Amino acid sequence: MMFGKAQTRNVPALAAVCLLALLVASANPGAAGQTRPPPSESREAGLQAWAGIARVLRHPRCMNCHTTTNFPRQGDDRHPHVNLVRRGLDGHGVPGQMCSTCHQTENNESSGVPGTPNWHLAPLSMAWEGLSDADLCRVLTDPKKNGGMDLAKLEEHIEHDPIVAYGWNPGANRKPIPGSRADLIQLMKTWSRAGAPCPSRTASR
Repeated sequence: MMFGKAQTRNVPALAAVCLLALLVASANPGAAGQTRPPPSESREAGLQAWAGIARVLRHPRCMNCHTTTNFPRQGDDRHPHVNLVRRGLDGHGVPGQMCSTCHQTENNESSGVPGTPNWHLAPLSMAWEGLSDADLCRVLTDPKKNGGMDLAKLEEHIEHDPIVAYGWNPGANRKPIPGSRADLIQLMKTWSRAGAPCPSRTASR
């Protein structure tokens, strides 16, 4: 590139501006496009945490709603929901047979019908049936499939969403998820600090 005399006089100033920009970017990695802080846990620790997370996600209390089917599932044997209940356009059922018709904001101990606020099926983009641990990890961390959540929002979802909480309070004659929600939250934090690593597809079951 050729510079005129006036432009040549401005080269030192331009260089100083560029240098300042580089210094600012170095002091603020997010400004340079880095969205995650450097891992503070080892990859091995992250993968061990993910294995514990995957065991929870595969429990029937989770999988019955994260289906690839046009219907929810029920029970520990994960049979199709009775009465031909269907997903509907938005996962909340079909007219005349909406999820909220039977599933209220809390468990109904007299009828045995479980409940929590905003009862519905997970979207098909978050269907987990048949996925390996590796693919399950990639679906969970993909904002295009998980509802636009980053790692911080995933942790918040696990910690505060009432539908997630239902897994440990499923009502009569249903087995809760083993362990505690606090255990899962700690696994999520460890996994996140390790950079949310996913197992390789060849190593996953």
